[in-house]
Amino acid sequence: MAASTTPASLATLGESRLGAIRATVPRTGPRVDMIASYTELSRRVRDRGLLGRSRLFYFAIVAALLVAFGGVAVGMVLLGDSWFQLLLAGALGLIFTQSAFLAHEAAHRAILSSGPANDRLGRFVGTFVVGMSYSWWMNKHSRHHANPNQIGKDPDIDIDTISFLEEDAAKQRGILAWITRRQGYLFFPLLCFEGLNLHWISMRLLVSPAEVKHRRYEIAMIAARFALYLGALFWFLPPGMAAAFLGVQLAVFGVYMGASFAPNHKGMPIVPADVKLDFLSKQVRTSRNVSGGWWATILFGGLNYQIEHHLFPSMARPQLSKARVIVREHCAQAGVPYTETTLAESYAIVTAYLNRVGLQARDPFACPMVAQYRGA
Repeated sequence: MAASTTPASLATLGESRLGAIRATVPRTGPRVDMIASYTELSRRVRDRGLLGRSRLFYFAIVAALLVAFGGVAVGMVLLGDSWFQLLLAGALGLIFTQSAFLAHEAAHRAILSSGPANDRLGRFVGTFVVGMSYSWWMNKHSRHHANPNQIGKDPDIDIDTISFLEEDAAKQRGILAWITRRQGYLFFPLLCFEGLNLHWISMRLLVSPAEVKHRRYEIAMIAARFALYLGALFWFLPPGMAAAFLGVQLAVFGVYMGASFAPNHKGMPIVPADVKLDFLSKQVRTSRNVSGGWWATILFGGLNYQIEHHLFPSMARPQLSKARVIVREHCAQAGVPYTETTLAESYAIVTAYLNRVGLQARDPFACPMVAQYRGA
């Protein structure tokens, strides 16, 4: 049945979810009735007209972003040689993240009518405006959507600085092991470096031997973007202030991006590599919605409706809240767990999950309960 967690405190929430956080999905194959169930759900959503485009909404989003960029530029001119410029650097990090949300929706064909038109928009916004390879994002994100939280198939749970699987945490050594043991508490501070990391790994793909669509075009756009951005920054501000501006902008971008995507799947069931699930169960069981309504939709670019987004990736942002009502009801009838929490609760779950996984970097044979009595 549909579920919304409302524990008395965040600490209680973290403890109460620990038993279910690393739980795996039952090892059963796709069932014909569940496939038919998703077909029926799709029909209901389509009949309500929720799969149509929302051109006026996205036109307003683009206009708001242009005004925001213009406001930062005017503000920089007015402030001149002042450390208050760092406030505008933070604002620019937020604007770049909102632009990334727009590129994400274009990649899902949610904005314009045709696939090629969405790709052109997404590639321009994602590559030239945000500064990351659109091809890299499409490859990575498409694999995530196909198999969310599945071992060996979802790149979003592959080991990086953060370990999302206990077996990966157990392999960490040296400074990475020290970080992993504390990764839940260090998660948000580490996100300060995520903006730089995202730019780096996307560029690394473009210069790799791998086959990449529009490689030269994307390299040219990224080069032009950074030449214009960094050139204007270091021409207009003293070198030290310009470097600080860039650092703050990247830090805010990284924290905002990570804080927007982390609540969606981290701490939800992990699917073993050899398990096959029907589409409805796979997408709903591994995803988490964040409550909050319109403000959460603005803040997270629609990612707060993660379940509906995974079930209907091409659905326009304004339609997700309407689809939520239908999907919750359908999941309750089908017996598929539907998870929705507040933003604070979702972060508490993520922190508890990462700390539990990180325990394995301390002792690969450790039991959480035993470690607690050790004072670990």
